[in-house]
Amino acid sequence: MYYRDVEKFKELCGYEIEGFWYPRVTKIVNIKSKPALYYFYAGMSNFAAAERVKNNSAKEGTLVHEVIEKILTGKKPEVPSSIEPSIKAFLRFMTKRNIQVDHDYIEKRLVNYEHRYAGTLDAVALIDGKMGIMDIKTSQEIYRDYNLQTSAYIAAMKNQVKKLETRWILRIDQSRPCLNCGAVLRSKGGRDKIKVDWGNSFMRKCNHEWGEIEGHVELREFPYWQEDFEAFLGAKKLWEWENVDWLKKAGYL
Repeated sequence: MYYRDVEKFKELCGYEIEGFWYPRVTKIVNIKSKPALYYFYAGMSNFAAAERVKNNSAKEGTLVHEVIEKILTGKKPEVPSSIEPSIKAFLRFMTKRNIQVDHDYIEKRLVNYEHRYAGTLDAVALIDGKMGIMDIKTSQEIYRDYNLQTSAYIAAMKNQVKKLETRWILRIDQSRPCLNCGAVLRSKGGRDKIKVDWGNSFMRKCNHEWGEIEGHVELREFPYWQEDFEAFLGAKKLWEWENVDWLKKAGYL
């Protein structure tokens, strides 16, 4: 990928910590192919339209993260109406499951000095009696790629937090159900997408009548992280190969 100069490369791809620059976990895992993203691009009218939806979706996801971060740190932020169903669903879920978070590890910058990378984890949480990393996503489903990211976080944190034993992906989303057939309308990034069961003829032919927006929360645990971390290190090696010239200019290699 082309960058304007080495300073821009460092800004976009990593963090300066204690006088040394480290590549960012999320940039490293981007080296892996993403079939779901390619399918999304293929379904759009053109590349520019796909980029607009993707960038707007990222902004919406960032907004959800910012509000949740304030809630987890004990603040009472104003919740924009556009994401209110998601935030309400999140609050209900946290209360129902009695999820507890450590305020010292919310949006925590971390470094793995041995393998030389950095990242920012969302939270360390206690769920069902187990302490682990909780990563929050606003995607339409939980993708396997997230395992690479969270394995890098837990490898960097395992010696800092006592009894850190697992990791979770907590997915937050919102959509409108069809009041007649159960189809779902998801609006993200300025794009409306209807999800139906194509094997259901009634659902395919339904003249949908959409209900109110509803928030949804899904929590999945991924306790076995070591193999995912080996894959992350492989992705890191490939990312370094791809960006070797910039990394040399940055003084990393």
